Amino acid sequence: MRIAVFDSKRYDRAGLTKANAAFGHKLEFFEDRLNRSTVPLAAGFDAVCPFVNDRVDAATIEELARLGVKLITLRSAGFNSVDINAAAQHGIKVMRVPAYSPEGVAEHVFALLLTLVRRTHRAYTRVRDGNFSLEGLVGFNLNGRTFGVVGAGKIGIATLRIAKGFGMKLIAYDRTPDNHYVTDLGGENVSFDELLQRADIISLHTPLTQETHHLFGADVLFRMKRGAVIINTSRGGLIDTEALLVALKSGQLGGVGLDVYEHEEGVFFEDLSFAALQDDLLARLTTFPNVIITSHQGFLTDEALSNIGHTVLANATAFERGEPLVNEVLPSA
Repeated sequence: MRIAVFDSKRYDRAGLTKANAAFGHKLEFFEDRLNRSTVPLAAGFDAVCPFVNDRVDAATIEELARLGVKLITLRSAGFNSVDINAAAQHGIKVMRVPAYSPEGVAEHVFALLLTLVRRTHRAYTRVRDGNFSLEGLVGFNLNGRTFGVVGAGKIGIATLRIAKGFGMKLIAYDRTPDNHYVTDLGGENVSFDELLQRADIISLHTPLTQETHHLFGADVLFRMKRGAVIINTSRGGLIDTEALLVALKSGQLGGVGLDVYEHEEGVFFEDLSFAALQDDLLARLTTFPNVIITSHQGFLTDEALSNIGHTVLANATAFERGEPLVNEVLPSA
């Protein structure tokens, strides 16, 4: 198949090209994000491969169909950027990468968490400046703390497994209330309200849908245990950023680690060091000493990139051969 890969960086090109040795598809890489204005680039291709910040809305899909595109093979687990119902109406199949490296994302949760609670980012900067003072660097032990996940799928469970290694108490809120993977680790399945009340750290691992958009708004943030830490490596839209700023200013939150941000399109994955940051909310977040932000790099490991490349191209091969589409995203009822 001829596949147009959008929003591609050097690591995408390397991973997909290496994986393609086993499949033999014809890949063409575009740095442009797929949206209404760039969709003409898909002319002559059988499939498109967008990433998380491409906007594959109804108008874009209509044009993809007119151009003869039959497949959208995502290189992400999330699919909130694609109008699935519109794709179905135009006969375009949508496939995703359901799990590329749960452990990689889970480990990044703890990279953010440990940086926050042990102030290693501040210590690193001080030492480079010749300042070896320990003032203001007091943290807290993870051992004995209560760690909660919202969403106990593959990534959530991988995260709980690491938390268990730190000697933390495990709780989880999941749409499957009797999730045995949680109890197998010695954790508890709890209600959303109980998780908010008990957790010292909350890690988000749920998809972004209409129901979960701004799940962590003002009401929920202020129902959390005061001084708790929240980590989001899932989707930025799960958190209302304006409400988050209020919770930080008031001291309601003890710290925040973000690998995703609700307005990250056009910012994350780009080098903007030469210009003033135009997003006032993001600019304000970067001023808090108890906020750590990384630009959606939780997936960025050798293993994950290899798995992503293989699954994306295996999805395309299955479609091309008329085989069962095990990773198809189906329209809502």
